[in-house]
Amino acid sequence: MKRDSRLSGVLHILLHMARQPGPQTSETLARAMETNPVVVRRLMAGLRERGLVRSEKGHRGGWIIARELDRITLRDIYEALGEPEILAMGNRTEAPGCLVEQAVNAALGSAFDEAEALLLRRFGEVTLSQLSADVAAMMPGAAEAITLENAHEA
Repeated sequence: MKRDSRLSGVLHILLHMARQPGPQTSETLARAMETNPVVVRRLMAGLRERGLVRSEKGHRGGWIIARELDRITLRDIYEALGEPEILAMGNRTEAPGCLVEQAVNAALGSAFDEAEALLLRRFGEVTLSQLSADVAAMMPGAAEAITLENAHEA
């Protein structure tokens, strides 16, 4: 099963955006994500609907983070992406006739539910501000020199 990396990708570009002055175009953000601008626009649309980002049209237009970073949690972003499946594992069949498989499903289902609740709770505790501070701590002195255009150069 292919993993859904949209949350990771959106966090990546939002943290880049937080370090850049002014609006960022879909083209610039797509280069940072190594993807197509259409993919960026699709991802950002859900965030815009939730008031996490906004877009400005025109010559100097682009995407802007619409809230303070300490008011945006990973859970906010996860929900804006449509709450993608968190766990790649699941039951073999959802409504088995076999009593053994019913017991297995009950045990696994309970564990999956607990794991998902724990992860979602943690998502609600982590803000973009905290992640941005982590990024700044990883690159003291170099932060100002990094732009979306040169962030991924070797």
